[in-house]
Amino acid sequence: MSAAAPLETEALARRLRRHVVRMCASGKSSHVGSGLSLADIMAVLYGQVLRVDPADPAWPDRDRFILSKGHAGACVYAALAERGFMPLSVLETHYRNGSVLSGHVNHKGVPGVEVSTGSLGHGLGVGTGMALQLRRMGGRQRVYVALSDGECDEGSNWEAALFAAHHRLSNLCAVIDYNKLQALTSIADTLGLEPFADKWRAFGWSVAELDGHDHAALKAAFAAAALDDRPTCVIAHTVKGRGVSFMENQVLWHYRAPAGEELAAALAELDLADQEAAMETADA
Repeated sequence: MSAAAPLETEALARRLRRHVVRMCASGKSSHVGSGLSLADIMAVLYGQVLRVDPADPAWPDRDRFILSKGHAGACVYAALAERGFMPLSVLETHYRNGSVLSGHVNHKGVPGVEVSTGSLGHGLGVGTGMALQLRRMGGRQRVYVALSDGECDEGSNWEAALFAAHHRLSNLCAVIDYNKLQALTSIADTLGLEPFADKWRAFGWSVAELDGHDHAALKAAFAAAALDDRPTCVIAHTVKGRGVSFMENQVLWHYRAPAGEELAAALAELDLADQEAAMETADA
């Protein structure tokens, strides 16, 4: 068994954003802004970094991915479908009665999801345990955990960070979707995190701080993390609602579902971005 062939990540990210908007609209679900901010990170991980096999989701040598910010599940479902873990048509059932694609990411009946999440602050602890056990078993599998910035208010994350550094879990990489907004207001107004990178370094982690929409920077950070002898934290500065101008940096879109003219306008912007990318490719 071997990992599936890589995908082109920029185009994948644009597809993920369209999926997220459509899924949140059709199911009238929340967290479209969170899914849009995460799309580039998911595209790079599922497009080129994670060693996974859609034909064998339980492949023992696979890398593990945990979405600790489980409310952005639509983006992960979309990435799994684009990677071939399930038909794209299944995405149309998102957040509907009887669907396996619940609003917060769910592992039951969804190939490729390692663990159900939603209650914030637990994903890093679970990932730390996985990383320790995989290393004890002598494997080369890596564990990636995507966290929200808001959930870094939870003390359980810092306990896991201490544990991971103590055991030098070099096969563990935390990725923080640092979009500066949480449920009701900004991070700064709720419980400030800065100096954020310094905190992780003080806890014994290697830190990469970068633009979370820059695919080259993300790929370089993940490549460097694989060579480090410590756990790595990638602090990815992102824009909530990225890709849809009227959703960007607006806390409203943490819970609001797009509909009607808003939905049409959002999809039109995303389609235009795709057309502009195609023209740039043709001119290159």
